[in-house]
Amino acid sequence: MPTTPAPAKDRSAVRTLLRLWPYVRPVRVRLFTAAAIAVIASCTGLVIPLVLKWMVDGPVADRDSAGVWLGALSLLLLGAAEAILFGLRRWLVARPLSHVEAEMRADLYRHLQRLPVAFHDRWASGQLLSRGTTDLMLLRMFLAFPLTFLLVNSVTILVGVTIMLLQDWTLGLVVLGPAIPVMVTCVIFENRYARVARRAQDQVGDLTTVVEESVLGIRIIKGFGRHRSQARAFRDLSFGLRGTELHKARLLATIWAVIVTLPELAIGAALVLGTVRVADGELSAGTLVAFLSTALALRWPVDSIGFLLAMSQEAATATERYFEVMDAEPESATDTGTGTGTGTGTGTQERAAAPGGDGLRFHGVTFRYPDADPGSPPVLDRVDLHIRPGESMALVGATGSGKTTLTALVPRLHEVTSGWITLDGEDITAMPREELRARVAVAFEEPTLFSASVGENVLMGAGGDADDGDLERALAVAQAEFVHALPQGTGTQVGEQGLSLSGGQRQRLALARAVVGRPRFLVLDDPLSALDVHTEAAVEAALRRVLADTTALIVAHRPSTVLLADRVALLSGGRVTAVGTHHELLNTNAEYAHLMSGDQEADRR
Repeated sequence: MPTTPAPAKDRSAVRTLLRLWPYVRPVRVRLFTAAAIAVIASCTGLVIPLVLKWMVDGPVADRDSAGVWLGALSLLLLGAAEAILFGLRRWLVARPLSHVEAEMRADLYRHLQRLPVAFHDRWASGQLLSRGTTDLMLLRMFLAFPLTFLLVNSVTILVGVTIMLLQDWTLGLVVLGPAIPVMVTCVIFENRYARVARRAQDQVGDLTTVVEESVLGIRIIKGFGRHRSQARAFRDLSFGLRGTELHKARLLATIWAVIVTLPELAIGAALVLGTVRVADGELSAGTLVAFLSTALALRWPVDSIGFLLAMSQEAATATERYFEVMDAEPESATDTGTGTGTGTGTGTQERAAAPGGDGLRFHGVTFRYPDADPGSPPVLDRVDLHIRPGESMALVGATGSGKTTLTALVPRLHEVTSGWITLDGEDITAMPREELRARVAVAFEEPTLFSASVGENVLMGAGGDADDGDLERALAVAQAEFVHALPQGTGTQVGEQGLSLSGGQRQRLALARAVVGRPRFLVLDDPLSALDVHTEAAVEAALRRVLADTTALIVAHRPSTVLLADRVALLSGGRVTAVGTHHELLNTNAEYAHLMSGDQEADRR
């Protein structure tokens, strides 16, 4: 299971949560107003004990029924005011915090689109999905409740303690007795809970990954009868998450036991001591009632400390996980200068002198995956290859020779480790990625379709400049007219990953997507591998007309595909070892002849 970066050991929850400020700043007025209203509402509740003191020492002691009714009306109005103010606070924060969550989710999605393919290769999709759903939900809940009430409860406790000390400082000191052990417990709890919360949220990501893979791979699971092993894997992860959640519950129960028990014991002690003093005439009954009412009013602000700290730690962990993705370096819109590769010798001068209309060139290209062992051999090693303007070249090699990797370097899905690539003499790292990918169209061996209509999937390759005529032309080239027999024709929704279509149908639509924009450069990674013999022949006939007007690099495994190209390059051990026509290489290169021999024998039979 892919792992995610571990949290920093010296992480500060406050510093981490402060990173949310750019998102909160646009709605800060409403949030600050809501916090102020909540403070006023909470402090309004602390006036109630003072009214009780007045009632007990005044109207009740004097048997003044009118005063009692006046006091009761005052209590009713204070309670109603408190409820209305808290309702107003909730109304103020609901809409802006939903906006904050939506903005953060949109930013995350946009950033994911800009991150290099190497990042997506390292990260499990479930981990990314959990950051965009569960973690952002936790952040919205934190901004809506714990963030405000950490402030509100702190102010309430401070005001309440002040009122109790003013009523009777002796009883106030008794109630304040548990403060130090409670604070020590909170510090210990915060450090431990942060680690467990991080582990739980990472496990949620792992669990999401397994569910997603099981849904997308349901045909494989059923086809190989692996549902029991998948269920066991899911159960193991689920029980691991359950154990972590129980650990969190035990930590929360421990802090609640301390936070609830010690203050309750202190209130009990204050009650006994206050009663004795009232009996001795040292304290009025109203003062004792007001003191105890204030202490009881502070029970929720004190008891909620553990809950609020727990949610704050989970929010800090969610923020950390969110920014782990947002801090990843995206692809730049353009890289100027000498590009990402180191080149060799006079590379800069050669690039400056390259003429226009030069086709596609690989200049000493070396590539090693970023997370590969530095001592391991590169996937591609000093590849030099020239595809002339209007020429199509087939790229042939054994499995693992680096063919797909080489094609991925042209649209800069990966960056070269050294060397450089030019299109018509221009270094691809010197042009904006948007421009580069408008010039170069790609079709991968494993076709990916989106949950959209057939037409939308195909026209995705045109950059918004194509019409229905272009769509029909591309479908004809790819021999994908089968779409007209679908229930809504080109408007038919193909479903997630296009799994409602056959492999050959998906591959033909992917090919249509590559050619619909009439690209100047075409990169095809074994585009006909899933087609039957007759469909392949028809697609090849139509594709030849397209290839006559473009510069193309085609990964091929079969002679029928190779014969589409003007020339062939043999890739072996990460290097181009031979270039020539199909027949030339058959007669002069034993490795190439061996690679083609299986299919040739099949053709003869």
